Amino acid sequence: MLFIICVLIVAGAIALYFGGARAGQERGRAVLLVVAAAFGLLALAQWLTVIPAGHVGVVDLFGSVSPRVLRPGINFVNPLARVIRMSIKTLELKETMDVPSREGLTVGLEVSVLYHLDAAKAPEVYKTVGENYVSVILEPQFRSVTRGVTAGYDAKALYTSEREHLSLVILKDIVKATAPRGVIVESTPLRRVVLPAGLTQSIESKLQAEQESQRMQFVLTKEKQEADRKRIEAQGISDFQRIVVQGISDQLLRWKGIEATEKIAASSNAKVVIIGAGKDGLPLILDTSP
Repeated sequence: MLFIICVLIVAGAIALYFGGARAGQERGRAVLLVVAAAFGLLALAQWLTVIPAGHVGVVDLFGSVSPRVLRPGINFVNPLARVIRMSIKTLELKETMDVPSREGLTVGLEVSVLYHLDAAKAPEVYKTVGENYVSVILEPQFRSVTRGVTAGYDAKALYTSEREHLSLVILKDIVKATAPRGVIVESTPLRRVVLPAGLTQSIESKLQAEQESQRMQFVLTKEKQEADRKRIEAQGISDFQRIVVQGISDQLLRWKGIEATEKIAASSNAKVVIIGAGKDGLPLILDTSP
């Protein structure tokens, strides 16, 4: 863009020289100034480089890599140096691989790794590995770590809720292997697990049996609690009846009978009260209502 601007300035200067109405000396001086300014801008442009957002620049001057990292924006560089732009954005690497399980089975695994380049180590990565650091550092380490981790787990772990724990173990190991080399791994989600034929059904049947066993255990626990509740309730009723029986005596019954006789006698309802002649002498009440 700056080169185009300089060309336009020079073209304008030439037009000024041939089309102006001033004296030839003044026109020549103006043209020289314009041309000098244009070439000055052009020379200045050689010292400037623009690093886009999400990238850093590495300066390579005839094989000598500068430790200074060029940040996004306009930077001053040696015009003889080559600037390599390297992305520091979060990128995704998808892998489909066959991994072993602890039982010796082969499981198909689709897994991703989210990563980005460590900006501070970009010159070191470029100098020791190059721009293709993903295929040199990340991919081999990722495959090796994944296979090594899955070999310590049963195939069931890849199919059940333990897969989240498995993903965290893979992440921890891959970070340990790649972070010192300048590649930062953010996460390693397991996208899909393909078990051998027949094993999926076996695992599902086993899980269903385990769930049924847990359900029956819950039912038995509930029934046991209900039996304990009924036993406690029966014991409470038995204790109540025993206390009541122990508290009832002949004297109490006679006294209650006398109280009832007095209340009946004082009532205004028509009645015939016959005082019994037995042991207790309690009244016999006849209903005289029509």
